[in-house]
Amino acid sequence: MPLTLTPLIGIPLIRRDDNLADIVVNALEENNISLQDNDILVFAQKIVSKAEGRAVNLSTVIPSQHALDLAKQTEKDPRLVELILQESKEVLRTRVGVIIVEHKLGFVCANAGIDHSNVNPPLPSALSGASAKTKRGEGLGVRAEDWLLLLPENPDQSAQTLRKQIEEQTGKQIGVLIIDSHGRAWRNGTVGIAIGMSGLPGLEDLRGKPDLFGYRLQVTQVGAADELAAAASLVMGQAAEGTPVVHVRGFPYPLREGSLKELIRPKEQDLFR
Repeated sequence: MPLTLTPLIGIPLIRRDDNLADIVVNALEENNISLQDNDILVFAQKIVSKAEGRAVNLSTVIPSQHALDLAKQTEKDPRLVELILQESKEVLRTRVGVIIVEHKLGFVCANAGIDHSNVNPPLPSALSGASAKTKRGEGLGVRAEDWLLLLPENPDQSAQTLRKQIEEQTGKQIGVLIIDSHGRAWRNGTVGIAIGMSGLPGLEDLRGKPDLFGYRLQVTQVGAADELAAAASLVMGQAAEGTPVVHVRGFPYPLREGSLKELIRPKEQDLFR
């Protein structure tokens, strides 16, 4: 079966406490996609964080002395730096404009994955049909630039909840993947990576399997969830495309229970730190 990735058109702007499962099931119908067993739904982290209320207003953040000192070194807003510290286990590297940390979830990333792009103020749902100006908070005492979005607290659990809800509504056994855009050691540019999953493998171990000439593979382990995340990220886009959910059919590995932990390299094996 060929691998196909189809963005779901018509996903609305997501607000806190929106039911993503209901929204996606409706979007599948509107896009004429009938969910099948072993399909996968890929969610952009941003809409999961929004629905879970992970937006923070900088005006509510009081920076610590550590944040103030680090802000001077990196020329960043000390309130943002405070949030980065709160979301991190350890600061690994810094330069002007960037703080590289080990996130509380275990992976290494820039600025603790805190995002400022496409973050709409969490206005009441009654304003969902308002003008673009009102949606940005203008005239309501709300400044869009003051809002930041943190990663989900437990993306694996978020994926599990979404999967359970969608399976209950559709009767199909699927996988759910939550992705974000991260940089990589020794490479320029960001790529989509998996930060949470349910019902699909994070790592596919091919050690011991034969290659074309019968040689047994010795070290090959495939970051299957990350490969799918990168493909889905291409389909979603990174700017104003407005397609934060992708339907996947034909994933080349058997679905099983998986978790982010499979993809996190232990610190003692991390030669890039």
